[in-house]
Amino acid sequence: MDADKRLPNSADAPSPRATGALDSSFWAPPESSSPARTNFVNRDLVVRIVEQIIFVTAVIGAVAMGLGITDYFREHRYVAAFLLAYIGFRFANLLVGEDPNRQTPPLSGFSERVLNELPILVVFAAAPFERTYFLGGEAPAWLGALGLLLELAGLWLALGSRIQLHFLSSDRTGRERMVLVKTGFYRYIRHPVYAGVLLVLFAWPLEYGAPVVAILTMVIGGIVARRQITADEKILLARFGEEFEEYCRISDALIPSIW
Repeated sequence: MDADKRLPNSADAPSPRATGALDSSFWAPPESSSPARTNFVNRDLVVRIVEQIIFVTAVIGAVAMGLGITDYFREHRYVAAFLLAYIGFRFANLLVGEDPNRQTPPLSGFSERVLNELPILVVFAAAPFERTYFLGGEAPAWLGALGLLLELAGLWLALGSRIQLHFLSSDRTGRERMVLVKTGFYRYIRHPVYAGVLLVLFAWPLEYGAPVVAILTMVIGGIVARRQITADEKILLARFGEEFEEYCRISDALIPSIW
């Protein structure tokens, strides 16, 4: 999982509007400081929607590989509910997170985005694989319910943070302002979007009671999050200076009172 590449290192490139101004996942496309052309934005959105459809199909295939999909989801209702919520989040986040000021040709970074989704597919495939071929049997129902609950909390945190960020960094006309958002979710942690995504990814292995996958997900996800947070905060510090330094002193990066 690569570090965030949205934030160019050129002198005239835009800085993030606020902390956590990132994609819902750890993988985000590059931005440009040039005004967008409508046809680029619309075509890019269509391509991104198609990507999500392909990704959703791949997720379902990874989860139910070698099984009867209909029967499988009927017998694993917590799994089905988890996937439905996750699919809804992917599309909702795509619409909420679409940047109208981005001029990116629709196929720019397409192959990179596909490759960057592979770790997520591995997580979705590895959890049922561990349960089926190593642990055997079924995970306790309460564990599946807990996984679903944590997922919903993570989706609420990630999507809610994106909505708050847009609302708090926009003026009355809806235009974006270069401000450091420090209220709402951002009052407690500087990167609530990352925190929400990590929670969702961790919740998936719980659905299957797959401890090895759960541990690896948190370890690898934490490493990636640290790399990206470090890169993002260097740019935020350059943009907001002492205001951001003070914000860092009174807030945590990802987990309240821990990190």
